[in-house]
Amino acid sequence: MSAPSREEESKEDERDEEANRLLEEAGAASSSSLGEDVAYEAGEKILVADFDFDTVDDATVPPFSWKKLWLFTGPGFLMSIAFLDPGNLEGDLQSGAIAGYSLLWLLMWATSMGLLIQLLSARVGVATGRHLAELCRDEYPHWARLVLWFMAELALIGADIQEVIGSAIAIQILSRGFFPLWAGVLITASDCFFFLFLENYGVRKLEAAFAVLIGVMGLSFAWMFADARPNGQELLMGILVPRLSSKTIRQAVGVVGCVIMPHNVFLHSALVQSRKVDPKKKGRVQEALNYYSIESSAALSISFMINLFVTTVFAKGFYGTKQAKHIGLVNAGQYLEQKYGGGVFPILYIWGIGLLAAGQSSTITGTYAGQFIMGGFLNLRLKKWMRALITRSFAIVPTIIVAIVFNRSEASLDILNEWLNVLQSMQIPFALIPLLTLVSKEQVMGTFRVGPVLERVAWTVAGLIIVINGYLLLDFFISEVNGILLGLLACSCTTAYIAFIVYLVSQSGILPSAWVKRLPKGFSSTGN
Repeated sequence: MSAPSREEESKEDERDEEANRLLEEAGAASSSSLGEDVAYEAGEKILVADFDFDTVDDATVPPFSWKKLWLFTGPGFLMSIAFLDPGNLEGDLQSGAIAGYSLLWLLMWATSMGLLIQLLSARVGVATGRHLAELCRDEYPHWARLVLWFMAELALIGADIQEVIGSAIAIQILSRGFFPLWAGVLITASDCFFFLFLENYGVRKLEAAFAVLIGVMGLSFAWMFADARPNGQELLMGILVPRLSSKTIRQAVGVVGCVIMPHNVFLHSALVQSRKVDPKKKGRVQEALNYYSIESSAALSISFMINLFVTTVFAKGFYGTKQAKHIGLVNAGQYLEQKYGGGVFPILYIWGIGLLAAGQSSTITGTYAGQFIMGGFLNLRLKKWMRALITRSFAIVPTIIVAIVFNRSEASLDILNEWLNVLQSMQIPFALIPLLTLVSKEQVMGTFRVGPVLERVAWTVAGLIIVINGYLLLDFFISEVNGILLGLLACSCTTAYIAFIVYLVSQSGILPSAWVKRLPKGFSSTGN
């Protein structure tokens, strides 16, 4: 028998490679259906093809392409919705009404800090091919991962209540009071499933729907901004010159606290996986990170402008007035109508449309985040509609109760919002510390772990955010907790809360080894 020719050997090698590739894809598909939960199935991911460059070397980053940037555009804008939810809008209007233009610089820097955290979240998702909740499941012992999941769910429920109530208030405004608050909650819940249904037609269709909602917000609040005609010089001074007084500390803390949403940190690491990027190819990973950095920066620049519009409208209309301390999400539209009048298109309805777009979009991303959090921490293999139903029920049932109980007065809804802000603030360390722990570990990130300088900057930013929110918690509990029993309960909960934070920090590798050795035995143990 004659030996096979080189051409025949080459063809045989190609067939073997093709067979191996098909087997790998089949194995990935079967493992996603039978094994671990995944953010996106293989068939759902968007293929980003090379238009201008076909690299042989996997370590080489292809040159910039506008077409590729367009294909990577989407996840950052979905992430940016959390910077525009009704809770943020309420923080904006109260900041403007009470502090005027003086905190615009803080809004800009808080958005920049938020961008850094979200870029790190995207980095984890792209470099590992897994999202933050999945990685936490492997990183921490069973008890710790359950606590982290519980805390993430609490944060999500708190955010969802604010978002759904915001949508319900907008529906009440636009219907001239025809729909009560609880009816608006039910409408918002059903709308959420309609938008999630769009995902069945592809990720790009869902992203397009979010682009429309962001556009509606931008147009609505830009219209209000144009109607208000704020002072350009004062606005520029507010952005460029840092100012802070003892009277505006609470608003300053609120501005920073609203920017980092715990569920959003988990969400972004999953959203970036909607594009097909092979984590084993360093050039492709770096390319994806470059495009996601550009897209996320653009998205948060737009969110900053929208927040700026809202802040300046209320700064121009209500700063220094008697009404400033009484403006909230519920009565903001009425105050705007009294101040700026009806016009061709009443400002009350412009505000209502913008608020509705903010509430609807943030509610959908909250449900989306809930699916990833539940699936990642618990490794549940459920159909998406079932997971969406469970996630929605976690938030909608308490929200309906809240809507019925707190619909008696505007003051009661404001009190509720304060409690929800505190709940969100409490959960921030349980998203930031695991993120910074994982993004700094070479065994998790490989060559894409952050360098020592960026690691220090990120921990400094995280520490600053945690301290600022800690101030909010302390201020709130000092003013609200009365009585010996409540005081003892608050002290016990605070001790357990701080102990868990210390445990997470001890696992991060940021502390000197000598410090970790001095901690109790349970604090320095890792593993599943």
